[in-house]
Amino acid sequence: MKLYETPRTPNPRRVHIFMAEKNIDIPRVAVNLATGEHKGDAFRKVTAVQRVPALELDDGTVIAESVAICRYLEELHPEPALFGRDARERALVEMWSRHVEFYLAQPIFAAFRHINPAMASMEQPQITEWGEANKLKAVDFMRVLDQELATRAFIAGDAFSIADITAICVVDFGKVAKITVPDDLANFNRWRVEVSARPSASAT
Repeated sequence: MKLYETPRTPNPRRVHIFMAEKNIDIPRVAVNLATGEHKGDAFRKVTAVQRVPALELDDGTVIAESVAICRYLEELHPEPALFGRDARERALVEMWSRHVEFYLAQPIFAAFRHINPAMASMEQPQITEWGEANKLKAVDFMRVLDQELATRAFIAGDAFSIADITAICVVDFGKVAKITVPDDLANFNRWRVEVSARPSASAT
């Protein structure tokens, strides 16, 4: 196998953290987004959607979504279980993962794409007002998570999961979009400190 990726970007980082939690090592191929390498003919042959990360299996099959890659790795390496340990947990992890993607990740990515001047050529039209509105949406959902985290250690329950991995990746990326986590979110900030202290959080 080999993993096509761009270091320090949120979706490849999800896979890095996931692999680190399971002590998996996969050879990597760097793809330079800044120079448009992902739009070239060579990478188009890897994946038609031209996005990173992409996992190429030994038989040539390519899995080109970060969560799909993580699900595949979970099947190969089921422990520790990061998608839930039983039917109830798996459903809750799926629910909260989707909540995080829809109500936290999407607003943060929209804010970045519509506010950051470096994205002007890639996001047409770039609408500053929409970016600012999404910053507020992201913080609103942080407040929802703050209330939920008053009763449990992690986003989907008492065990660390893919929901936490997605959330910490996009919250950290939010700094690039100039999204500040409010100081009064005590539970959310406690969670953020604890998850950031896990060795996997610094995986590269």
